[in-house]
Amino acid sequence: MRRVVRQSKFRHVFGQAVKNDQCYDDIRVSRVTWDSSFCAVNPRFVAIIIEASGGGAFLVLPLHKTGRIDKSYPTVCGHTGPVLDIDWCPHNDQVIASGSEDCTVMVWQIPENGLTLSLTEPVVILEGHSKRVGIVAWHPTARNVLLSAGCDNAIIIWNVGT
Repeated sequence: MRRVVRQSKFRHVFGQAVKNDQCYDDIRVSRVTWDSSFCAVNPRFVAIIIEASGGGAFLVLPLHKTGRIDKSYPTVCGHTGPVLDIDWCPHNDQVIASGSEDCTVMVWQIPENGLTLSLTEPVVILEGHSKRVGIVAWHPTARNVLLSAGCDNAIIIWNVGT
């Protein structure tokens, strides 16, 4: 009797869990029912949409800051409704855009060393949607070009520089 062994190119690949001090721990990730990844990463920071009372907020953590995140860690909180999507600018590692249920898109400038105080004032507020904004995406090659898509079935291409 001959045994058939299923061939797989992954048969010699094994994963290993990282240690607790290399993870992000105790973060209240948003429970909003929206089809989003709830996080965005660039070479310097990781941003995570979180539960927040009185509106929407997200954390911006330097990549080297791992371990348990204190509940009083500064947030980016300027939206009046829950944040649904975030995206880092591909041309500037300190610029991030956020779309929210409050029908606005906001562009934020993160300080070079990360947040020390909560950030409440965006660089730009983009208003044009009549319903919640579910998708924000920067153009991968053109500077200052941002796309937003809302539940009003509108896609708006913004020139953030003007």
